[in-house]
Amino acid sequence: MHAFSALRPDPLYPEKESERHANKLEAWGTAALRWLGRKRREPLWRTRRILSRVHRETQALGDIDLAGVRSRADEVAFDLRCNGITQASAARAFALIRQAGRLALGKAHFDVQLLGGWAMLQGMVAEMHTGEGKTLTATLPAATVAMAGLPVHVITTNDYLVERDAQIMSPIYEALGLSVAWVSMEMDIPTRRKAYQADVVYCSNKTLVFDYLRDLIVLDGSKDEDALRLERLRGEQGTLGQLYLRGLCFAIVDEADSVLVDEARTPLIISGVQEDDTSAVTRQAMELAGGMQPEHYRLLLGERRVTLNESGREHLRAQCAALPAPWSIPFRREELVLSALTVLHLYKLDEQYIIRDEKIMVVDEFTGRVMPDRSWGQGLHQMLEHKEGLDLSEPRATLKSISYQRFFKHYLLLSGMTGTAAEIRGELGRVYDLPVVRIPTHRKSRRRHAPDAVHRNLADKWAAVRARTQILHQQGVPILIGTRSVAASEQVADVLAEAGLPAVVLNAKQDAGEADMIARAGEMGSIMIATNMAGRGTDIPLSDAARAAGGLHVILTERHESARIDRQLEGRCGRQGDPGHVEAILSLEDAVLDSVTGSGWALPMQTLRSPQAKGWRWLAARWLRFAQARTERKLARERRQMVAADEELENSLSFSGQGD
Repeated sequence: MHAFSALRPDPLYPEKESERHANKLEAWGTAALRWLGRKRREPLWRTRRILSRVHRETQALGDIDLAGVRSRADEVAFDLRCNGITQASAARAFALIRQAGRLALGKAHFDVQLLGGWAMLQGMVAEMHTGEGKTLTATLPAATVAMAGLPVHVITTNDYLVERDAQIMSPIYEALGLSVAWVSMEMDIPTRRKAYQADVVYCSNKTLVFDYLRDLIVLDGSKDEDALRLERLRGEQGTLGQLYLRGLCFAIVDEADSVLVDEARTPLIISGVQEDDTSAVTRQAMELAGGMQPEHYRLLLGERRVTLNESGREHLRAQCAALPAPWSIPFRREELVLSALTVLHLYKLDEQYIIRDEKIMVVDEFTGRVMPDRSWGQGLHQMLEHKEGLDLSEPRATLKSISYQRFFKHYLLLSGMTGTAAEIRGELGRVYDLPVVRIPTHRKSRRRHAPDAVHRNLADKWAAVRARTQILHQQGVPILIGTRSVAASEQVADVLAEAGLPAVVLNAKQDAGEADMIARAGEMGSIMIATNMAGRGTDIPLSDAARAAGGLHVILTERHESARIDRQLEGRCGRQGDPGHVEAILSLEDAVLDSVTGSGWALPMQTLRSPQAKGWRWLAARWLRFAQARTERKLARERRQMVAADEELENSLSFSGQGD
């Protein structure tokens, strides 16, 4: 809340300026003070203080109806705008929002949700277990800040959740006299601009960042308040009429670990058509890469990159001897051929991308969803099109770019919620200065975990998945089978079809009717095979019969790059005190082991794959966990490098007097 005090009266595009330190000593001192501040704010008992105040305000409200809520909302809003957001005014607002939820949705916020809402209103990340009602919790800080007159962004990971959450929660906001809207990638420009004028806007992280970049292009690096006020006199024809956002005031980031950490490795780039024709260079690079032998290069599967050895460089030098630029330039030709080798050997159809309408569509590896407006840069996308025999698209040139780390630090107040933040508490604090508060559950969890079952190869694993599914299906238990890629989901579907098991598939290629599929996934006898699309944010309702049969049974068929993604999939069952079961059926040929397939790790791998003694499955399960942890450390290193590069860029911009 202290961040709002820095807000000047009626700014036209409020946001926090980039932070720059005079020297390293100042930066270290600031970091140390912030660390101490986070440690002071994180204990749960500090957050609990709000409960007694909200209970008193609830009693004072009495049993008012919707008309009473609307009338009382004006009084609370007036108080918030005049006196700011304090613990006392927030408690009054929370009590009123709770009553609005009870009347408009039939859902009054639980005490644990009040704790989560108060943590977020103080600029922290609320770690709430899956199924604890984070979507409803977000209405508490969102409506409070909106009643205070500040624009609010509720940010989540994809357009499906954006639309769903906005539609479900809109009755609460409307009962309080607030406007609510949602924004998606498919919206046209006028509709999107109008949506951003609402008090509370639901949007995905990607949509929001790209619209911010469009605003930066319109502002052309200048956000001078006086100049913007002069522009306002020109009405819709001026600069302000071309902007999308109303600034960056308060953000609630749902699935904060995914948005703020996992996806932070990818810079967001808005691009335009590049005038130079690079199709000949693309084809030449692919031909040269296709002519290279395995002894010319080394594939680093765990790091997803390729390196050339000396024989490869010599081969390339000989092949390019008679070719013009860029092939006569050693650095440039090696860069092009390495990109082509990466495309040939490390980018796989139905894993990193799919083909739809004769176009390459990027599949987000964290959400399992198609990203229709995203493409790979530096010629990779055109090389993939050449590899798949498609028409080459026009190459793109960067117009504006920003990383998630830099973007979210522009908010006056940033907060978040997720079910899996403990492992990255340090990273959230170091990069975003976000403390993490662990919120207790409303009801005791009844989720049961079976020991991991590890098989020697993929064929044995799929046979085990089929056998287990048959047994559960005969009992009528609803089953959710999680896979890591589109290809794997289709492979499981084929295996089950051979056994006559009726399964529905939810992946990037088969996403039509997603809401209907999820709505039926908790019924007796249901079998759903899904990529990460059925992970974060997905609420699978159980029928009474399914609940009596033991609840949803989740089968993980692979470990992901991060254990947090596994926990999210596990969290689809056993929600809000419901029963549920989780088990993992894995193999020693799973992709997660790519990080330990180097020469130094060959011996333990061979030992595990040889005829096994008693207890080898336990060792194999530990080995898979080790490989996953190794991948997590590698990704964390990449993110640290990206943050360091960001800080260096900010210093350079500061030196040159430029903003983003």
